[in-house]
Amino acid sequence: MVKLVGKLVDDQTRCIHWNSQLDVMAIKFKCCQTFYPCFECHQEVANHDPIRYDLKIEKDATTSTILCGICHNEMTFNEYSNGIKCTSCLTDFNPGCKLHYGLYFENVPSNLKLCSL
Repeated sequence: MVKLVGKLVDDQTRCIHWNSQLDVMAIKFKCCQTFYPCFECHQEVANHDPIRYDLKIEKDATTSTILCGICHNEMTFNEYSNGIKCTSCLTDFNPGCKLHYGLYFENVPSNLKLCSL
């Protein structure tokens, strides 16, 4: 089982900050290699600043960074962003998460980038 850290409200990765039916994914932070449900959880629980994955670096682009809260499948950013759903169980994720890509990833392809730090 993957270790998930944060202010969780259930066992499907929902947290006190994001807990709709579609909020069932977590992100592995590069800085600590730990899955958190959201950026806010990392800020409140971790004792360090976040470091973003650089999608122009092959190692970062091919690292499994997304966790499905339903089946615990791990995905790369490209696998996740291709459909905003789990590649294993096909559970839909919150499409609004793409508004926050810039918090977790650098050099997001321009057709996917909606915000930045």
